[in-house]
Amino acid sequence: MSYTYKHVILIGIDGAGNYITRTETPNIDKLFEKGAGTLRCLTSFPSISAECWGAMLLGVEPDIHGLTNHIVERGDPYTDDAHPSIFKLIRSDRPDAVLGAFSNWTPINTGIVEQGLNVDFDTGNDCNIAPRICNYIRERKPEFLFVQFDNVDGAGHGHGYGSKEYLETITREDGYVGDILQAVEDAGIAEDTLVLVTADHGGIEYDHGGDTDEEMYVFFVAAGKTVKTGSQPEMRVRDIPSIVAHALGVTGSVNWQAKLPDGIFEE
Repeated sequence: MSYTYKHVILIGIDGAGNYITRTETPNIDKLFEKGAGTLRCLTSFPSISAECWGAMLLGVEPDIHGLTNHIVERGDPYTDDAHPSIFKLIRSDRPDAVLGAFSNWTPINTGIVEQGLNVDFDTGNDCNIAPRICNYIRERKPEFLFVQFDNVDGAGHGHGYGSKEYLETITREDGYVGDILQAVEDAGIAEDTLVLVTADHGGIEYDHGGDTDEEMYVFFVAAGKTVKTGSQPEMRVRDIPSIVAHALGVTGSVNWQAKLPDGIFEE
């Protein structure tokens, strides 16, 4: 029987692609050292935020979930019961679970995650929201927490993907990852927590949305007590909900394209 984690934390760094290899990321590096990871996780096309975050949280590609930046930025609630988010699946299975979504880019909270699920939402600039995330972990010990940091993508659009300013922002965000890992330790839940860190897409020059390797391939890393150290899973961003569901012992959606990648867990 598969081991069931009590907590899963999914951290997404918007626009980071797999540029972590070009700058200092000591906290993410430690997760790679003790966990399973890849620099060739394939994101969705077009490589745009709503399409990719949608795939990551809904387990289906954009041609099925239909979300675009224009749609989610309108603020209309997501209501497609045929393709529920991982939040809705967990809530259906665990009515009392503590669920949180802390996103710099507000449309994730208002246009991708369903409303009315008693999810704890928060939004704000990365430097402001990171301490609140840590406090939330220490105080609430969520069963599932989704985090979206956005400043890396902003640096890419403003200064160029791969630029000095962009890479410095990745290193700064890695510090926030370290803070979150410390909060997990402080909360006394590290033994029963699966940590996932990834990106929605990358970028090239000053933009993204195309199908170049720089835009389409992102890093992904998983760390937890049953994760197979050193494994390099072949996977897509859309598979991430299946990893979360498997770890928590939650039944996935019958309409998912998401599949549990081979080689992540020892079991």
